[in-house]
Amino acid sequence: MNYPVWDVPILGSAWVIGIIAIFHVMISHFAVGGGFYLPMAERKALRDGSGEWLTAIRAHSKFFLVLTTSFGAVSGVGIWFAIGLASPESTSTLIHNFVFGWAMEWCFFLVEISTALVYYYTWGRVSDRLHLRLGWIYAGTSWCTLVIINGILTFMLTPGSAWLAVAGTGQEASRFWSAFFNPTYWPSLVLRTLVCLALAGVWALITASRINGFEHPRLKTEWISWSARWLVPAFLLMPLALVWYLASVPESSRHLMQAGISTIGSGVFTQITRAALVTVMTSATILAVVYFLAIRNPRDFGFGHGVAVLVLALCATGATEHAREMIRKPYTIGQHMYSNGVRRSDVARLNEVGYAASSPWRDSQMETGEMMFRGQCMNCHTVDGYRSMRKLLEGHDREAIARIVNLLHQAPADSPYRNFMPPVVGTPAEVNALVGYLDRTVNGTKAGPSAPESLTKKYSRASPALGLPMTAAANQPDR
Repeated sequence: MNYPVWDVPILGSAWVIGIIAIFHVMISHFAVGGGFYLPMAERKALRDGSGEWLTAIRAHSKFFLVLTTSFGAVSGVGIWFAIGLASPESTSTLIHNFVFGWAMEWCFFLVEISTALVYYYTWGRVSDRLHLRLGWIYAGTSWCTLVIINGILTFMLTPGSAWLAVAGTGQEASRFWSAFFNPTYWPSLVLRTLVCLALAGVWALITASRINGFEHPRLKTEWISWSARWLVPAFLLMPLALVWYLASVPESSRHLMQAGISTIGSGVFTQITRAALVTVMTSATILAVVYFLAIRNPRDFGFGHGVAVLVLALCATGATEHAREMIRKPYTIGQHMYSNGVRRSDVARLNEVGYAASSPWRDSQMETGEMMFRGQCMNCHTVDGYRSMRKLLEGHDREAIARIVNLLHQAPADSPYRNFMPPVVGTPAEVNALVGYLDRTVNGTKAGPSAPESLTKKYSRASPALGLPMTAAANQPDR
């Protein structure tokens, strides 16, 4: 606990990151996909000699410029601000390991933004050939930012054996390229590139839907039909890329997904299962809306239809990103750093010398139990909001709470929590202080069942609420 804990009531710090990130992904991936859309659309208009198309594309490039350079850039800064507060240890590790990677990304980003501005403001002021080249320069540099960021994002799930072998030795930077081109790098890059192309079509439908179909019937028909077809590669190739990606993730992550899917019949819908279902259903709905309204009846495709497709795409993006985060549990950096900022290699040491021993806040007025709770629980839980500790521990007295906390502390191989929750670290006295804090502050002093049977029942009730499968809950319905 080297940093103060960012306490976000009700919502929790993780969802602050999640909300910002979901909107940022929608914009940043559009910035990449739209970078290819604009020069390809311009080339088509020049080849066909269509002045109407060029006018419409210029209007779309203005919308593209404003959205990506304002909201996209601001939300990117917002993510940095949020992750630095919510997970400072993980952020520090990423910065130290990928500082030159981010420097390269910023170089491409500066060229990308500059080229986007030049591209828009030189419409009609330079030759068509030069203007088209500017568009392709933007497309290339924009995709290069994705190439670099993808390596850092996938590292968090699969840092790779070469990097893990030197983690904690101070030699991590020597394995930069091994960490960058990690096991899930290439399938993730293909998946994200397909998403970028699909979102280019989705956002273009917003602009195209505002064209008056009575005044410009041919333009609207052609542009909507052409934009809708940008979704085709994603729908055809993403299932194959997804299979490739899932084959590359760790076995523990596949186990979480397989367990959630296998228990659907018994009514247990884990968060990963729910996220996967949302992604599938919204994607299928997008396909139906785009086919029946945009491709078959482009002149009748209105602004409301475009917004509906965009909202569905937002839901699919949010669900997919949520699932991607969930399969990384209990780590923020796979096999290295737990979601509470504790390094896996430090667990034994902290259990011996104490969790508070490494905290600069050990001499503050904060009691040990609260320090343990804030440092090891609040990254994922709140008191009364998202993943409420009060609800999870409702009806349990101190003895029952002690059983749960000690199970997390000992983390045996058959623990139902082991696959998705980090171990509670600290000396026996610190663990006992956490039990007392939970009983007194979070759960109050209300008496509750303490028999082992009640604890088993609570496991089955708590696991779906936590959003992940537990062996004791395999045959229990979600409530």
